[in-house]
Amino acid sequence: MKFIIPLLVVASFIFSCGNSSEENQNQAPNNDASIIFGDKGHAFPELSPPAKEQAVHWGVLEDLFIEAKKINGSNYQELRNRSERLKEYSDSLFKNIPDTLNTKPINSRLLVLKTRSELLFQASHQATIDSLKVQNAVEELNVSVKNLIVHLNEKFQKDIIDFQRKEDEENELKKQQRYKDSIINLELQDKNKKKV
Repeated sequence: MKFIIPLLVVASFIFSCGNSSEENQNQAPNNDASIIFGDKGHAFPELSPPAKEQAVHWGVLEDLFIEAKKINGSNYQELRNRSERLKEYSDSLFKNIPDTLNTKPINSRLLVLKTRSELLFQASHQATIDSLKVQNAVEELNVSVKNLIVHLNEKFQKDIIDFQRKEDEENELKKQQRYKDSIINLELQDKNKKKV
C-alpha cells in the first residue's frame, strides 16, 4: 500500500503534464488584431504620365500598387490576405512583362519585388507570429515597390529624351541637307550665268 499512493501521485503528475503540453500544442496562435503593420501614412512616389498610361495597359501593376498601399496600416489578418494577393500579383507581373518594359533594370526590380512579396507571405503565414519579422518584411516590400516605380519613371523619361534626341538629329540632318541643296543650286545658277 505504501507504494501505491506515491505511484498514483507520479502517474497523475505525468498524465497532467502530458495533457498540458497537448493543450499548448493545440492552441491557435494569438492573432492580435490590434497590431498594425507598416506605416499608415506611407506614400509611394507617383508614376509619371507615360508610366501611368502603360500601367493602365498592364492592369496587374495597378492592382499590385493598390494592395501595396493598403498593406500599410493593416492588422494581422488583413496583412495575411493582402500578402497572398501581393504574391500572386508580383508573380503575374514577373511572368507577363510588356515588350516596352522588358529591360534588365525593370526585370531585376520585378524579381526583387516578387521575392519580397513571397518573404512577406511566408512571415505572415507562420504558426507563431514574429511581429518584428513581419514589420521588416512590410518595410522591405515598400522599398521594392518604390524602386520599381522609380525605375519605371526613369525608363519613360529616358525614352522621351532618346526620342527628342533622335528628332533633333533628324532635324539637324534635314537642315544640313537643305544647306547643301542651296549651295548646289547657287553653283548651278552661277554656271548658267557664265554660259550665257
